[in-house]
Amino acid sequence: MEDSTPVPESAPIVHRFVASSPRGFGDLLARELTALGASDVRERALGVEFNAPISVAYRACLESRVAARVFLVVAQFEAATDAQFYDAARAVDWRAHIEPSRTIACDFTGKHPEIVHTRFGALRLKDAICDQLRQTTGSRPDVATDRPAVRIHAHANGPKVTVSLDLSGEGLHRRGYRTQAGEAPLRENLAAGILLRAGWPEKCAAATEFLDPMCGSGTLVIEAAMIAANIAPGSRRNYFGFLGWVGHDRAAWDAVQRDAQVRECASALLLRGLDVDGSVLAAARENAARAGVAKFTSFAAGAMHDARPSKPESRGFLATNPPYGVRLSDSDAARALMKDLGGVLREHFSGWDAVILAGSPDAGLELGLRAERVHTIFNGALECRLLRLHVSAAAEKQMIHSDRSARIDVSLAESPGSKMFGNRVAKNIKQLEKWAQRERVTCYRLYDADMPEYSFAIDRYAEADSDRVWLYVQEYAPPKTVDPNAAQRRRSEALAALPGTTGISADRIHLRQRRKTARGDQYEKLDNAGEHHLVEEGGLKFWVNFTDYLDTGLFLDHRLTRARLRDLAAGRRFLNLFAYTGSGTVYAAAGKARSTMTIDMSATYLDWAQQNLAANGFEGGDHEFIRDDCIAWLKTAVAARRAYDLIFLDPPTFSNSKRMEDILDVQRDHSELIDRCMALLAPGGKLVFSNNAQKFKMDGFVGERYKVTDISRATLPKDFERNPRIHQCYELEKTT
Repeated sequence: MEDSTPVPESAPIVHRFVASSPRGFGDLLARELTALGASDVRERALGVEFNAPISVAYRACLESRVAARVFLVVAQFEAATDAQFYDAARAVDWRAHIEPSRTIACDFTGKHPEIVHTRFGALRLKDAICDQLRQTTGSRPDVATDRPAVRIHAHANGPKVTVSLDLSGEGLHRRGYRTQAGEAPLRENLAAGILLRAGWPEKCAAATEFLDPMCGSGTLVIEAAMIAANIAPGSRRNYFGFLGWVGHDRAAWDAVQRDAQVRECASALLLRGLDVDGSVLAAARENAARAGVAKFTSFAAGAMHDARPSKPESRGFLATNPPYGVRLSDSDAARALMKDLGGVLREHFSGWDAVILAGSPDAGLELGLRAERVHTIFNGALECRLLRLHVSAAAEKQMIHSDRSARIDVSLAESPGSKMFGNRVAKNIKQLEKWAQRERVTCYRLYDADMPEYSFAIDRYAEADSDRVWLYVQEYAPPKTVDPNAAQRRRSEALAALPGTTGISADRIHLRQRRKTARGDQYEKLDNAGEHHLVEEGGLKFWVNFTDYLDTGLFLDHRLTRARLRDLAAGRRFLNLFAYTGSGTVYAAAGKARSTMTIDMSATYLDWAQQNLAANGFEGGDHEFIRDDCIAWLKTAVAARRAYDLIFLDPPTFSNSKRMEDILDVQRDHSELIDRCMALLAPGGKLVFSNNAQKFKMDGFVGERYKVTDISRATLPKDFERNPRIHQCYELEKTT
């Protein structure tokens, strides 16, 4: 009797891929890939790694709005020499990927011990492929730099090499709708990333119109329209790198295209572009027609100053990339333009949401409006600021720093209390200035509750590469027995003394009142200003934020601890647990660590850590970032027998964050944490353990199991000598 049981379909083959995006948009790309069906999605310095069947990679090429390229990993190997690289590349079975009668192109990036020039690396990769195919098939492919059938990419991170197929073939920003553009255009995937970062996919459902008052060739308008109409960004392309690949699954690709077409819908929104240069508008209209959005977009000649909502009651979304750099070489003109734009927004666009790309880190200050969020992004190599704001009637006269800096009543500067406080701060400045200049310290503590009735900590931060200096004032919460009115008076007196005593203007003095939070969550966000400043410490650069979080992003009391990590790091595998913004990792990388791994459960702080490393030129596969609960990760890592040569363990004093499996109490739990870290420590390695619990006492059994050296005093900087228990720090080594 014939068996009629249906044969189950075999599971699709899962491959490993890497996708790249414009710098600063990796988190958005990771989110897109997850939504498309990718698994094991991980942000890396050079891109986002993920696992998926080939159909998901096709969807990424077709539907991702921020991806730059999508690579299929075909080989990973170590090759310390040119000869080893050639042999390993030749060992790949290229018949599974390349038809010898078709064309290829090869690329090589990264740094290799022997292959110094990337063009030579690309040539060696091409030779290895062609030699192997000639040997196995009797023929070899020709080289074509323009739209080859298959593009092969090799990336070297020292001797570690990854060889991939470029499934995109050419940059995915080439949507197929733009054949010409105005001067200095905005790449399409960067424009889409700006809109995604600003929340346009969610906001377009409620908005009545979209406007770009300086639209150029229309990229922002067209990308916004494609998002509103759910048009796949790659649907107008006629070339992808996988179309000439031997392993191409035509049926899967056809299904992906059909699904994308079904989801397209007409938009009821009005999306408008305005530009003073009428010559670029013909191109904008042609681009919109090719993109399939001509029916609900319009472009008109006009100056930004004349921009208005289509209807007075309209509540819409404004996005623009004002001229700068190539398009507006005069920086004074760029600043004046931003000032004028702010005036137009305040006068005519109350109730609108806006996102503005400012062409320099401080150009946005001229806008005269408070940004709800500020993001650092890169338009090519140019560092820019992306300003997100809501224009409200209350904001019409509100300048950008008006409620971010401390409110200072200068009339109190002559009061006895203010003078007394100012004298103490002046004395501290005199004592610390020579030391700071000698040690080249530009960020340090000026005052630390020296006078009990003025219970503040005051930190000085100097911006890197500028003469701007900031004060970050933290007020320790007064006991309940203290009269609130008296506490307010002393706060006002202290703040009034600071501008005259320090020479720092009131708009650069920020006040943070520290209070115990109910959850003890170090990741609680307190504000949304998003203003970051680049400062310098130990010859390295770090981003700080004075408004949005409980702390700035750089704990100044750990200055010497970080320097110690740099001294210990050479040639070692470095692990940073509870890493916060990754400053310890930056120092380890500067100390020539063999590799670094940075772990924190906050995506915000991990992104901050990556930006800190990038600010110092540390990017690549040797620097990994993992978002995880460190306690849970340690359990898994010990079971997996991972090994590190230098570990930095700096847990919070207490945390009961909902993102953690268990409540963390450093006094109670430090022994177990140390044991797990020591289980990961390679022979000859060191664990640097630190915490900020004022009454911390090391468990005596820890000293019985390991060699423990108390380095608390050795890591206490001069500017923190008034508070010797601000941190407890130890070095631990295995005894056998």
